[in-house]
Amino acid sequence: MEKTYNVGIIGTGFIGGVHAYGFSNLKYYYPESSFKVKLFGICDVRNEVLQKFRDNHNFSFATTDCRELINHPDIDIIDICSPNVFHKEQILESIKAGKHIYCEKPIVSDLKESEQVIEALKGFKKIHQMTFNSRFFPTSVKAKEIIEEGKLGKPVSFRIAYHHSGSIEKDKPMGWKQEKGAGVALDLGAHVIDMLYYFWGEVSEVSAITRILYPERKNREGKMVAVNAEDYFSCNARLKNGAIGNIEASKIATGAEDEIQYELFGTEGALKFNSMHPNFLLCFNQDDPHKGYSVVPVVSRYPESTFPGPKFSVGWIRGHVHSIYKFLCSVDSNTCASPSFYDGHYNMKVVEAAIQSDRSRTWIPVK
Repeated sequence: MEKTYNVGIIGTGFIGGVHAYGFSNLKYYYPESSFKVKLFGICDVRNEVLQKFRDNHNFSFATTDCRELINHPDIDIIDICSPNVFHKEQILESIKAGKHIYCEKPIVSDLKESEQVIEALKGFKKIHQMTFNSRFFPTSVKAKEIIEEGKLGKPVSFRIAYHHSGSIEKDKPMGWKQEKGAGVALDLGAHVIDMLYYFWGEVSEVSAITRILYPERKNREGKMVAVNAEDYFSCNARLKNGAIGNIEASKIATGAEDEIQYELFGTEGALKFNSMHPNFLLCFNQDDPHKGYSVVPVVSRYPESTFPGPKFSVGWIRGHVHSIYKFLCSVDSNTCASPSFYDGHYNMKVVEAAIQSDRSRTWIPVK
């Protein structure tokens, strides 16, 4: 008998809508799944947008109190899509309530809060997963397969970056991420740090530098205030496997859209990718160096899904859908999810070490 999992989402912003779409459409992408899902409850402190969101996505009930949602007896899964300054409280409450938890990155706002979450997980029997959706693009799945087959050989060097141009305009008012100090390292950097970790493992030490392009910006009330959140983040890193390279995140990359780029160089091969060309992975094999890079058309090939078809162009939201599916598979089989909150905690340790490095202008080990 199919199990139906009732989902409660906290947050009706952009990412809350993305997650609602993902949960709602799993039945099309994975029709052979052994489970079903229902959008059951929605929470947001802004009542004016809450009811519209509820109606648009057919939730059974809505509330402005996250505790009411988290402790609702009919909800199985809590999906945290709120600003990261609220994550710790909502994760801890969800652990206490014994719910499965799906949480947007970053796991919390700083390493101290992350350590509190890890401590609270002791004895926790439910499933928890981070939304590092970039792991779940078809090209990421293929790249991981190539790496695990040993086709790159021994890791040598890398470059990985996430570029946006959303903060390049001087007169653009600050959003909550700038106001709350959630700079680009946590916002975009967390994604590429996780991708590097997913591909090649743990970081040994880091040396980072950041930049705030405009020291003051208008807030949402039109008042000029100091900006404390960085717009640019560049981090040199040594990995435990011996590779060295650079991790970059920017919201002031003029002309950029939503661009993740990586280059991985090994002794036997190399991989290149740009998310603006999401259907293709570039692969080099040292066994035939005169051939150069081969273009591998990964497109929409997932072993678990044939919808809409393996040859149709893939879209940005597809990674979110597959991430949600893998989380629910873990819930349904009662097996540990990946990336888990422990991976989210490790990500926070790398970011924290990078921030310390920026302040001290020295290399900082990741412990």
